[in-house]
Amino acid sequence: MTRSDLVEELAARFSQLTHRDAEYAVKTLLDAMSDTLVRGNRIEIRGFGSFSINRRPPRMGRNPRSGESVAIPEKRVPHFKPGKALREAVDAKTSDMLKSALTS
Repeated sequence: MTRSDLVEELAARFSQLTHRDAEYAVKTLLDAMSDTLVRGNRIEIRGFGSFSINRRPPRMGRNPRSGESVAIPEKRVPHFKPGKALREAVDAKTSDMLKSALTS
């Protein structure tokens, strides 16, 4: 699902929202989430999952072309951990799809 798909879904589910309002709502939500993660804070959405920042320590890598060692600096990267309800829903749906594929 892309951002525009999300806007379309929101506008379709809530008829009182115009397409522009749905677009603004999605943009506001994503901007707030981004700003929170940039500040180093955690986001938790019950039943869905949590977003946090993981620190990748500096390390030595290798240039695949020349084989020369390269210092890779420390990075902070976003991390998503699905909640129990989401994990179970995905697992149940995947299991159902596999069962139907095997029986047909």
